[in-house]
Amino acid sequence: MENYTKYKLKSPEELAPFLSGRDNLFVVACNKCFKKFETVDEPDCDEFCELAKAQGKTITGTMKVDFLCNKIQTERKWQDAIPEGTENIFVISCGLGVQTIADMTKTPVFAAANSLNYTGHHGMALTKKACDACAQCFLNITGGVCPIVDCSKSLINGQCGGAKNGKCEVDSEKDCAWEKIYRRLEKQGRLEEFLNQPVQVRDYSRVNYKVIQEFVKESREKRLDGYYGGVHPTEKKGFSESVPLVRFPEPETVIIPLSMHAGAPANPVVAVGDTVKVGQKIGESAGFISANIHSSVSGTVTAIEPHMHATAGREVISVVIRSDGKGTIHESVQPHKALEELTPDEIIDIVNQSGIVGMGGAGFPTYVKLKPNKPIDAVLLNGCECEPYLTADQWVMQNYAEDVIFGLKAIMKAVSAPKGIIVIEDNKPDAAEQMKAKTAEIDNIEVVVVKTKYPQGAEKMLIKHVMGRQVPRGGLPADVGTVVSNISTTKAISDAIQTGMPLVERVVTVTGEKIAKPGNYIVKIGTNVKELIDYCGGVTDDDVLIKMGGPMMGFALPDVNVPVMKGTNGIIAIDTDPTETVDCIKCGRCADVCPMELSPLYFAKYADEENWMGMKEQNVMDCIECRCCEYICSSKIPLVSKIKAGKAAVRGMK
Repeated sequence: MENYTKYKLKSPEELAPFLSGRDNLFVVACNKCFKKFETVDEPDCDEFCELAKAQGKTITGTMKVDFLCNKIQTERKWQDAIPEGTENIFVISCGLGVQTIADMTKTPVFAAANSLNYTGHHGMALTKKACDACAQCFLNITGGVCPIVDCSKSLINGQCGGAKNGKCEVDSEKDCAWEKIYRRLEKQGRLEEFLNQPVQVRDYSRVNYKVIQEFVKESREKRLDGYYGGVHPTEKKGFSESVPLVRFPEPETVIIPLSMHAGAPANPVVAVGDTVKVGQKIGESAGFISANIHSSVSGTVTAIEPHMHATAGREVISVVIRSDGKGTIHESVQPHKALEELTPDEIIDIVNQSGIVGMGGAGFPTYVKLKPNKPIDAVLLNGCECEPYLTADQWVMQNYAEDVIFGLKAIMKAVSAPKGIIVIEDNKPDAAEQMKAKTAEIDNIEVVVVKTKYPQGAEKMLIKHVMGRQVPRGGLPADVGTVVSNISTTKAISDAIQTGMPLVERVVTVTGEKIAKPGNYIVKIGTNVKELIDYCGGVTDDDVLIKMGGPMMGFALPDVNVPVMKGTNGIIAIDTDPTETVDCIKCGRCADVCPMELSPLYFAKYADEENWMGMKEQNVMDCIECRCCEYICSSKIPLVSKIKAGKAAVRGMK
């Protein structure tokens, strides 16, 4: 593998002038990027420390960092890192890392390495700095401010005299680099030393960094919009976003799994041969984290037996019901009292009895969310539907806006929240306008339109973007005074209160390049997925990948004879990806896009080594499995499957 490493440690002769007269050194080293990834630290830091100690210098401490130029992550590691008594900081990295550290401290910073003359790879897209990799670094004499990239004219011998009020005459929004250099050196007591430096001539034959800088600027703005990380996959919602929502024909038979939720499977409360009606309970929750299951059709129970579960990848006990086609409603399905008359506990009990779970895919029992036991000051409705292709929630908002608002009010009352916020991405203008129109006269409900970005709908990302609050590691939304609910879940709460109908159907998008006639359908829980696909004209190609859910977090379906479940928001038929996996080159893209600010490259490496403790120490349990890392990975490493293996192993650790 070609090594694109950007720096090498300066020779003893080159380091001698900078070490002379300086002591009490703190050393920061970047683990090199764009090279074959090994889970070992680079040797440069130890080599430098040995060299410095041989000259009688005191090393106050060291810090080794991956992707040092990623300022957001480096700042977190930098807090309280420098020991007392440190007088000088030596950085072993390319120019990007040196600039990053120099911006974070008032202590003099020096480059202990030479940037190599490389092309094509210019560090993390999150950095505000740029490195021309000119191999004649000026950072040691300019206090970590690069005159090549920070000065619009790339002047290396001082100011041009054109600055006005500290701003560049070429770019009025840009600070004069040389004024920054002078101010920093003056604070460090190094200005006189600098002024005695000989003038150097700039070699203009080097790579033009400005083209790269423009790309970096555009990427950085997208990457930091609302929250750290995330990606912008092609949306591909055009297949179904303009296809009106219709009811799918009544299935002849439904297979209803007793496990469509997080937690314990429900226990069957019907027997083979029983006649059941729509909305009748057929499975009873088996614990605090569990959910009731109800019949979606009227008819006869023909079997209670194991059937394949679409997302678990194994068989689970399911109730098979042959429909009589009558759609007879069970006697228990009756409207409840007006919302104004219901107490919070009554609302929670209705949600519990109705078997309502998170319908965005997670399937967590909703009634548990409504008992946070902490003060809640805002309920957020996730109308982002940030997965490509899917348009189910969009159509729920457009067709059932009033029901969604009713459900939001019910949640607000249940958790005693004074405010409700409906968050919609800007690629759904019709849904946003509809919700704004319906909430215009409601003082305590607001519609917030955010820029499209994946995984915007993840609870922690949504809270950070809209509320500016960071859910603590291992914490829940309630820890920062919020409750988050999916749009379809909220509509289901409205149905349960206003009509008494439990969760027996949902909106499903059937779409993708390989679906003949994409559409949006109201589908009975337990409907066979193959029937849905066939109704939409089938797939148009043999080489097809079918997933339940979206392309990012959805589950591949090797067999489409599986039932629609409470969390089935979409069935997509898309192109397969023939790209072969190659070794990680430590490009840093996965760390760049991870919204949880993790380093997924370590998860892949440690999983291969079965180093489960290493995965735990890298906080694998914080991963939300959004697949941003896998999406961006240039080596096409199946990161999420490795992460899931690591999580399972960590859970099993004593």
